[in-house]
Amino acid sequence: QVQLQESGGGSVQAGGSLILACRYSELPVTRYCMGWFRQAPGKKRERVAMFATDESGTYVDDSVKGRFIISQDNAKNTMYLQMNSLRPEDTAVYYCAVRTESGYLYTFPDFFQHWGQGTQVTVSS
Repeated sequence: QVQLQESGGGSVQAGGSLILACRYSELPVTRYCMGWFRQAPGKKRERVAMFATDESGTYVDDSVKGRFIISQDNAKNTMYLQMNSLRPEDTAVYYCAVRTESGYLYTFPDFFQHWGQGTQVTVSS
């Protein structure tokens, strides 16, 4: 059973920065897709950023492009989301997720089987 745990959320003023971390258990596969999603109150869960082992580069949603950076430290079984220039509209619960069925890039949450419990990010104006 793959387990993921987010940390690093909190409250910050607009223009500030936060780094989210997602610690995951040892994966049973070597090819996978992993990423970050977020869900604001009353809204659907939406993609933020992800990467896949079989594809170069990363996907970063237009809403956060140029402000958020996704990265991974394999030695620590940890994925990160560096969030800069935060805006009130970035306020949401942030989730990390992994799809272990293939190493291709997927961006829709329905394709991901394993999820963390989420961490709250609140940005005040």
